[in-house]
Amino acid sequence: MNPRLELLQPYPFEKLNALLDDVTPSLEYSSINFGIGEPKHPTPALIRDAVHASLDGLSLYPATAGTLPLRYAIATWLRRRYKLQSVDPSADVLPVVGSREALFAFAQTVINSNYESSKGFQPVVVCPNPGYQIYEGAALLAGAQPYYVNSNHMRHYVCDYSTVPDDVWARTQLIYVCSPGNPTGSVLGLDDWREIFSLSDRFGFVIASDECYAEIYFDECNPPLGGLQAACILGRSFERIVMFSSLSKRSNVPGMRSGCVAGDSSLLKRFLLFRTYHGSALSPVYQSASIAAWNDEQHVFDNRQRYAKKFATITPILSRVLDVTMPDAGFYLWIRVSCTGLDDRTFARRLYADYNVIVLPGSYLARTTYCANPGCDYVRLALVLNEAECIEGAHRIVEFCQGL
Repeated sequence: MNPRLELLQPYPFEKLNALLDDVTPSLEYSSINFGIGEPKHPTPALIRDAVHASLDGLSLYPATAGTLPLRYAIATWLRRRYKLQSVDPSADVLPVVGSREALFAFAQTVINSNYESSKGFQPVVVCPNPGYQIYEGAALLAGAQPYYVNSNHMRHYVCDYSTVPDDVWARTQLIYVCSPGNPTGSVLGLDDWREIFSLSDRFGFVIASDECYAEIYFDECNPPLGGLQAACILGRSFERIVMFSSLSKRSNVPGMRSGCVAGDSSLLKRFLLFRTYHGSALSPVYQSASIAAWNDEQHVFDNRQRYAKKFATITPILSRVLDVTMPDAGFYLWIRVSCTGLDDRTFARRLYADYNVIVLPGSYLARTTYCANPGCDYVRLALVLNEAECIEGAHRIVEFCQGL
């Protein structure tokens, strides 16, 4: 067996299930689950119709590179969404089986553990802390060492890369950047991107920009800045940067497992080679449906408005008793609970027991660095349920906190 599998930690939801396993929730309340970030809004009819109209595609083997019409649709969306002047559908874009698959596989393509081993040390993959656990697993199974950079609440939860020593940067082959962030909802500004690009230029590492929440935001005049967009604004090429996006959150189709990557064509060429052998090809049925999804903006706007309304309603309710503010974007609330006198896990257990509301302890999304876990004072709420359920859950949390 691959010994690196032993390095993997249980997934956050496994830990959550274990935490709540011996707790019997109050039968007085129905279950409200804010734990998992799975979109619950209805899938748009135009996508369902496109699936039905494309069922003949089940008789075909799909090409890993995707159909040219799909790549054109993705390239057109990238130009429209990020104001990119030039995106080559044949070289700068690939469809993927969801961003999760691609984020993991990309590290297996990029990391050269043999090169670093010949020098007597492990390569490094820099990851946000707290962050998406796939980054860590991808690094470990590629033979690299994850290095965790804590988000800084004094900087609106943007990672502070000035804390990373030069000897770590010198071993870094890949950095995962998540904007809007999971779980914090923080969005990188142009100065943040300038810093990341400068470090990449100096040390030569590749940038993986996870932007799967970038279509859920609250100011229609200021959508989150993307990595390729920042590169263009700063007069750069796409060298050493690849962005990852997904239809799961944008279009409420997590079961379709459809996403895209775009950026450095030389990296994507090697990535395509890896994925061809890996057998990662999007179904022809879902490729056709994805074209419909990438080409339409009205359903994305409508989806965004539903989230905006929920956040505008829920955040003031919770702020009566907890330290919570609106995120920049995304569909998570990152809530500090230390003011209650409870740590994140105790808060989650007691809330579930007393009010049948599930939240995810922040420490399950982070790793201990400098003798502390930056998530231990927080819980994450995914506001993916309908508005009435979110409001009911928020009021239960307020009652819980007032009774402590």
